[in-house]
Amino acid sequence: MVLVASHGEKDEAENVVDFRGNPVDKAKTGGWLAAGLILGTELSERICAMGISMNLVTYLVGDLHLSSAKSATIVTNFMGTLNLLGLLGGFLADAKLGRYLTVAIFASVTALGVGLLTSATSIPSMRPPQCDDYRRKHHQCIEANGKQLAMLYAALYTIALGGGGIKSNVSGFGSDQFDTSDPKEEKAMIFFFNRFYFAISIGSLFAVIVLVYVQDNVGRGWGYGISAGTMVVAAAILLIGTPWYRFKKPRGSPLTVIWRVLLLAWKKRSHPYPDHPSLLNEYQNAKVPHTEKFKCLDKAAIIEDNAVANENKNNSWIVSTVTEVEEVKMVLKLLPIWATCILFWTVYSQMTTFTVEQATFMNRKIGSFTVPSGSLSAFLFITILLFTSLNEKVFVPLARKITHSIQGMTSLQRVGTGLIFSVIAMIVSAVIEQQRRETSVQKHIQISAFWLVPQYFLVGAGEAFVYVGQLEFFIREGPERMKSMSTGLFLSAISMGMFVSSMLVSIVDKITNKHWLRSNLNKGKLNNFYWLLAVLGLLNFMVFLFVAMKHQYNVQHRVKGDKELENFNDGKV
Repeated sequence: MVLVASHGEKDEAENVVDFRGNPVDKAKTGGWLAAGLILGTELSERICAMGISMNLVTYLVGDLHLSSAKSATIVTNFMGTLNLLGLLGGFLADAKLGRYLTVAIFASVTALGVGLLTSATSIPSMRPPQCDDYRRKHHQCIEANGKQLAMLYAALYTIALGGGGIKSNVSGFGSDQFDTSDPKEEKAMIFFFNRFYFAISIGSLFAVIVLVYVQDNVGRGWGYGISAGTMVVAAAILLIGTPWYRFKKPRGSPLTVIWRVLLLAWKKRSHPYPDHPSLLNEYQNAKVPHTEKFKCLDKAAIIEDNAVANENKNNSWIVSTVTEVEEVKMVLKLLPIWATCILFWTVYSQMTTFTVEQATFMNRKIGSFTVPSGSLSAFLFITILLFTSLNEKVFVPLARKITHSIQGMTSLQRVGTGLIFSVIAMIVSAVIEQQRRETSVQKHIQISAFWLVPQYFLVGAGEAFVYVGQLEFFIREGPERMKSMSTGLFLSAISMGMFVSSMLVSIVDKITNKHWLRSNLNKGKLNNFYWLLAVLGLLNFMVFLFVAMKHQYNVQHRVKGDKELENFNDGKV
């Protein structure tokens, strides 16, 4: 078997320490125990985020009397901001705080935010007067005013700040617990992201089944209070596990490196390229192999005569190193994939907004029990759990036999598969919504809410592929010193998907004069909006195929022969 190891392994080993700052003892630190304790924080963050987002739209429409379009925008903006702030959390961790301290601080911020939300939804004066069915049907309910929404917004965006800091660092901190230069730990690392997402999907399932029920039938305050308590417990567990962690020291601001390389490349744009790349600054000592892609950036590493004369070769504001230039190239290589992943999360956001609204217009009874509309999202997470389990036990081993690759499916193949699922999901959603509306309007019959299961199933299957594939892609393909920021970049794709959803809702609402997206879905044409997303998704998939085929991976793992592949599966390699 031939393993092409990542660059700079020796340097990375020297950068890994225990909680006392000493070189790590691999027998006593890291591994699945440490990773499991760390993932508890993300599990709790997911319980908080999903417990809020999956049922918030019903509170905004039913209790605060906001329109469906406005409520959907509030939810998607909240989720978008939460993921966008992952860039801030990633920057702070890489530049100064380190991943461990960043996760601990932002977990406390999240607990504070959920506490505020508990108060905002429990205090009667924070809601407008109740509205009876007659006034609701005739759109005569009094909407929540600015003062009533202020505390809600403060709580939501405090949670978004804390969640962003957690999400951008937990996966990176967890992966730090495995040494990829060790074959056994490398094998564990391959399955880390899949098991990571399986674990947090368990948290999501708990949120949409238990917490949503508590919110609807016991009280919002109780539901959010449980979330706050969960986050406090997770933060405590994170701190208790400190002696078992492996820590990587922060290496300074990655944004400074990027800005400096781009600035120097622009300043030296008129300089001729050297006769050979070996003449670039620190070429022989580069920790990243030189590449020809984005060659214009090489000019940042050109050593000018005056720099040599004045011995300024070590001044990073006068000349960059080949390592710094290549790291910026690695970031730029991520951007085309980043852009084509955005629309999947626009589709996903419909599961937390309009799909939940659809359920309120459908028959949700099982005998005498009425299923909360937000709890139908359980089918989304059950599907995710199913596919992440099948991925490790079925899809990856099968793909290995076909591709003779340890990974089985590459990260981009996973993402592409998820994009296909999202297009099919929107087609199915459009057909079901048209049937639901026609049956309700023409026959005055509410069809079963379980007709929504196919679209939950398809989006859930898509997310199982896209989330794991994207997370693995951005962490493994990004520069080592920018691992947290790479995760933040991945989260920003989710964020942009939510913001694109809000933008599309606003544009469609304006162009159609509010005929497609109405609070009373029986008078709207939500199916047309789903068809629009299906067409956009298909076009986006075609662009993704083009950029994915041109992408060159930084690290490839290849096996030769079925015997070696069998040994790897059995843990002998």
